[in-house]
Amino acid sequence: MSDSARQTPPLPDHLSVDPRSPHHDPAFFEHDIGVRFNGKDRSDVEEYCISEGWIKVPAGRALDRKGQPLLIKLKGKVEVFYK
Repeated sequence: MSDSARQTPPLPDHLSVDPRSPHHDPAFFEHDIGVRFNGKDRSDVEEYCISEGWIKVPAGRALDRKGQPLLIKLKGKVEVFYK
């Protein structure tokens, strides 16, 4: 194992980019995280859950009444890794 692999904590089952979410943990965002969904790398993932097999991504440019992007849930095979 390389030194960088030893210093990175294991990725959680459920993680969110939104700081208001209970699944947000800023310690994981100190490193670049990659998400592969159904065999394709995605860079627009806002939240994921590996065990339930879903990701949440923005639905175009639509915003909710608080100015946050509307998210849609896509189901499939989710793989998460450090870049």
